[in-house]
Amino acid sequence: MSAERGVVDRRDERERSARMALSCIADAGDPAISVEVARIGAIEVLRAVVAGDHGPALAERARRLDLTDLQAAIGAGRFRFVVPGDEEWPSRLADLEGQGPIQQRAGVPYGLWLRGPRCLSEVVDRSVAIVGSRAATEYGNQVAAELGYDLSEAGWAVVSGGAFGIDAAAHRGALSGTGSTVAVLACGVDVCYPAGNADLLNQIGQDHLLVSELPPGAHPTRVRFLARNRLIAALTVGTVVVEAAIRSGARNTANWAATCNRRLMAVPGSVFSGLSETPHLLVRDGQAMLISNAAEALELLAAAGEFMAPRQVGRARPTDAMDASRLAVFEAVPRNRYRPPEEIAIRANLSIPHCLAELAALADGGLVQSGPSGWRLR
Repeated sequence: MSAERGVVDRRDERERSARMALSCIADAGDPAISVEVARIGAIEVLRAVVAGDHGPALAERARRLDLTDLQAAIGAGRFRFVVPGDEEWPSRLADLEGQGPIQQRAGVPYGLWLRGPRCLSEVVDRSVAIVGSRAATEYGNQVAAELGYDLSEAGWAVVSGGAFGIDAAAHRGALSGTGSTVAVLACGVDVCYPAGNADLLNQIGQDHLLVSELPPGAHPTRVRFLARNRLIAALTVGTVVVEAAIRSGARNTANWAATCNRRLMAVPGSVFSGLSETPHLLVRDGQAMLISNAAEALELLAAAGEFMAPRQVGRARPTDAMDASRLAVFEAVPRNRYRPPEEIAIRANLSIPHCLAELAALADGGLVQSGPSGWRLR
């Protein structure tokens, strides 16, 4: 190793350690810290924090911080910590840089903590977020699960937040398929929150991937949920909102998806349900495309021409293939009584021989029947 290369490597490790420290002491998505990290780097920002430039509370947390246990856990393979420039770092997160705050959260994360065997950058390369209400209806849970399964079967990773309701349904649907699922948490990747989803989160962490910008052991707060939402939106190609009230985390995620220029989709619901307010508003305002299934989502998500959703058509009817003469005769035949062929011919504006030929063809098709006083529909 050259001396120059050794200096670069040491600086890279110092930058990584500084980013790890910031993830432990600074609020997730703090706009001021994020801007400074982008401008001068994590090493200098951490030095300023320790010096008290960002307030005494943050300085005290920095002085008390000891990364020894976390680094030992990383060395033991319990977690990973990735930073910009790593192979596993998702390039889409760069779209968060320079964006104004939404509900006081913004910026590229200092780093990401990972738990699970999948490679984050590979998994999210073809990924879609499915988000919605924790208090979802049976309809919402079914839609989210079917979307999760069908998108997973189509080779797309499903990203959500691991919460009750729509999140959990989407994750479970994806787990039933052949693809991957990623849970982006508002707590440490070793914290199962909500506790009722512990089995689900542990399964994702064992076979797929748990992601957080917060260090192991961190517990969720309202602000951390808001910060987490920007990651769900930025990591993925697009976001689907299934059910969400007008003021909700899913609406916050949708706002971030629009800010990051991601595909935004919404599933319609009942006009009598408050959980339909956000999906319907997004469609009405032109922010989201209305979808009802995974095929329609894939048409929007995939590269141009890669996937075209089948056009919905009604069930074929016997009259679809009829020419004008046969259709005129068919429509002139009554359903509940017999009508003489002469009268049918007049109504169809055809000669009697032509009308009789058409009636015979309709009878061969099982559509009409003759009787002693004429013809009627079968």
